[in-house]
Amino acid sequence: MDGVISVFHSHPTISRLHTTRSWDFINLLEGLGDPNPPNAEDLLRKANYGKDVVVGVLDSGVWPESESFYDNGMDPIPQSWKGICESGVAFNSSHCNRKLIGARYYLKSYEAYYGPLNTSLDFRSPRDINGHGTHTSSTIGGRRVPNASAIGGLGSGTASGGAPLVRLAIYKVCWPVPGQTPAEGNTCLDDDMLAAFDDAIADGVNVISVSIGGNTSRPYTQDGIAIGALHAMKRNIVVACSAGNSGPRSYSVSNVAPWIITVGASSIDRVFSSPIVIGNDMIIEGQSVTPFTNRTYPLVYAADVELPGTTTNLTNGLCLPGTLSPALVRGKAVFCWTGDLFQSLEVQRAGGIATVLGNSYQGQGVLGRPYLIPATVVYSDKINIYNYIETNQNPNVTLIQPKTLIGSKPAPFMAPFTSRGPNFIEPNILKPDITAPGLNILAAWSEASSPLNVPADNRVVKYHIDSGTSMSCPHVAAVAALLKAIHPDWSSAAIRSAVMTTDGQETK
Repeated sequence: MDGVISVFHSHPTISRLHTTRSWDFINLLEGLGDPNPPNAEDLLRKANYGKDVVVGVLDSGVWPESESFYDNGMDPIPQSWKGICESGVAFNSSHCNRKLIGARYYLKSYEAYYGPLNTSLDFRSPRDINGHGTHTSSTIGGRRVPNASAIGGLGSGTASGGAPLVRLAIYKVCWPVPGQTPAEGNTCLDDDMLAAFDDAIADGVNVISVSIGGNTSRPYTQDGIAIGALHAMKRNIVVACSAGNSGPRSYSVSNVAPWIITVGASSIDRVFSSPIVIGNDMIIEGQSVTPFTNRTYPLVYAADVELPGTTTNLTNGLCLPGTLSPALVRGKAVFCWTGDLFQSLEVQRAGGIATVLGNSYQGQGVLGRPYLIPATVVYSDKINIYNYIETNQNPNVTLIQPKTLIGSKPAPFMAPFTSRGPNFIEPNILKPDITAPGLNILAAWSEASSPLNVPADNRVVKYHIDSGTSMSCPHVAAVAALLKAIHPDWSSAAIRSAVMTTDGQETK
């Protein structure tokens, strides 16, 4: 067929939709409020804060009312811009402004695969019901918003995108998976993403950020992101993509095409400290972004309070859904040997009023989530908790209120979840290309969503802490936009090279 290079099946990418501190940590922002910043020739000032560079964001949409997207004091939209602000449910042209200059949504392939969109689960428009797209977009180009913080006041400071004067164009390509909660992942189909790439190129974007990816790599000719990014690269549009959250196993990196900047996730020097004290006065370090006050609880181990026949020797103690006995758990704190969101929900379902969640990773590798009951995540010391419970008749635990600590060491380090190489498609091409802050990043959030994205959570927040290579990718997209502002004649390959070869930060 004339003009056709390849034909492939449109794959539904089930994506986990792979900030007040992160930009300061990587020394991009000069000291806020400092009239004599330490480096007056910093990248931001040279780039005029990214003024008039257009960044396209392929994601779950945007919450346009966020303060991060206010356009106060911004110049008129560049005449070179050819995009549109597409109307839909709860979204019209008035929701775009001189900051959010374009917005589109793509459903054709999604509805061909899954059937008509369930409009109780998402907006048929560019509006973001998930929060992910709002988070990534504001990380790239959000305006400076003082006194921003996560739920409970954690991480308080001035929120800002890395390039606060860039223009943002939103391309909503990710939608709910029927039968799953948003916390379990969205889906983004190749056809819809390719259509978004085509529109972004025609609209006149300069950089494209894609925090989307599957759990495995596919040949470039069967990968919608790789093909779309190739078309963009040919027009000197820089494309940054997330590396994936399937680490630390080898060969897990996604978005490995050589013309893409593939971004892994690393830490910053901020932690949310929440130690616990067990009844023998042993203090055990932990972390939490769940707001609560100091309190002592009776403590039980999950394996000791399970319903008969619901677990095996391999799964006992894991707080799996439906395994805990309400009669034995009610009114107590439960220690889960390992756990995260769904383990905390199981404790709550069974009547538990607090939980201590074990973690496989040490220290700063812990992901922060604002659970619905008081919760602290602990690390390798969890064996001491187990021994204490099993050797005491009436064990108890005191959870200490979380607080924000700056200057944690070592930092940065590779986040445990970030996908690793080698490159499965072509091992001689090293991937990921670079890492950037992606652990416990604070940014804007959709007010149609909740912090946990599960039905039981009805809280509304304006800013939220999230983790993943989805959070690190927009950091690099913002830096690429600043370089584009300084060197508009540079090719996308030159900018990719500059990002990779001039970045460097010593772990301390």
